[in-house]
Amino acid sequence: MDDVLDADVHDADVLDADALDGARTTAALTALGVRPGDVLLVHASLRSLGPVADGARGVLGAVRRAVGPTGTLVVPAFTPENSDTSPHYRERVRGLDAGAVEAVRASMEPYDPAVTPAPSMGALAEAVRTAAGAGRSAHPQTSFAALGPDAARLVAGHRADCHLGEDSPLARLYEADARILLLGTGYATCTAFHLGEYRMPGPPRRSYRCVVTSRGVRRWWEYEDVALDDGDFAALGAAFEDAAADGDVRAGRVGAAVCRLVRLRPAVDFATDWLTEHRATARRSGRPIGS
Repeated sequence: MDDVLDADVHDADVLDADALDGARTTAALTALGVRPGDVLLVHASLRSLGPVADGARGVLGAVRRAVGPTGTLVVPAFTPENSDTSPHYRERVRGLDAGAVEAVRASMEPYDPAVTPAPSMGALAEAVRTAAGAGRSAHPQTSFAALGPDAARLVAGHRADCHLGEDSPLARLYEADARILLLGTGYATCTAFHLGEYRMPGPPRRSYRCVVTSRGVRRWWEYEDVALDDGDFAALGAAFEDAAADGDVRAGRVGAAVCRLVRLRPAVDFATDWLTEHRATARRSGRPIGS
């Protein structure tokens, strides 16, 4: 899909892939369609963009200039590092003996929205999280960080037993008619599609467990929520782009990377219907999701 853009996907201007300074990055984002006042959910691979002056801070500054003082920037600030039911944990303890596993578990810090890093989310997410004035939601595993005038409203009320559903910032972004900015990343990591999982009829559920602080005491907390699975998101994104209405997806280059600007509402609406159909078919046939 990166090589062929359908008629409903509008090419933005192509800029030189050599080191981008702030002004050129902002110009590329504006050419892509980012506008003052936008609410953006951003996923970024800085490595894909190529050399950028001032790295993540430079990209953050460019996005903030593109949306202006009335725009708001939101990023996933997830923390799988504090859970023993996450793929991150399973990989971390693979091959360890019981004593080493227990040492890992004992070293896992409880989530604190003010200080807990999100190292697996990338440099831009960390730049947003640590920026002056940033807000962050309360979920101990799938928090979001935000900057801008709508930040506090978008990250408020993130219920601890609702990763990415109606009581999460994703639903607030849907209500705000936000757009998704994929900077050098593809649909496989498009977090907004998870809201479609919650909106399917009778989505499967599972148990999760993570480290939290309760009244100042560190403890493990177990809860049940929708079983999240992004294994078919790349295929879902390709199908959405094929069916997208005019203006729902814009594509172009920022530095060395093909990037996309996607309207979140139609993406989630399409995902809800597509996942409902395709996952039911996969279950009936016994095929794993994403195959």
